[in-house]
Amino acid sequence: MLLTWHIPARFNHVCRYKNPMDLFLQDPTDIPLPPDEVRIRELRVDPLPDNRRIRISLQITPFQTRPNIEIVITNENEEDSGSLTIIESIDPKMEFTVHLKDDEPNGQYTVSSQIYYYEEDQDQEAKASQLEEGVHQLPTNVKIVDRRQTTFVIENLPAGE
Repeated sequence: MLLTWHIPARFNHVCRYKNPMDLFLQDPTDIPLPPDEVRIRELRVDPLPDNRRIRISLQITPFQTRPNIEIVITNENEEDSGSLTIIESIDPKMEFTVHLKDDEPNGQYTVSSQIYYYEEDQDQEAKASQLEEGVHQLPTNVKIVDRRQTTFVIENLPAGE
């Protein structure tokens, strides 16, 4: 659905877009889900022509609470070849370009993703003392609600071919 409206001229200085402004809305039948029901709909990986970078496309179900996402890329020796973390995603459809750490990327790679939420792990008294001290501690407990994995292959041809 495409929604178009015009911004009054007096607001042009606070808006970097010029009239008309387009806003794309999600499918109204796609209901945002509570954290326990958020799922990965699609995880796709496409190696880029330079064989040093990959494009990762991730689509998750709409959500009521912003999820955290962890993506890890490992090579065929199960060594870390790249990773990224998304904290409190605002969009269910995402695309990323990731540079592979390997000196000479080659062979089969695995991309693993997981959606998780932080769980409250402190009592109210501990929270109050942190607020008084001006210290904020990130929760250490996480609840993983979905995982997905896919593979891709990079084939570097020998020089001269």
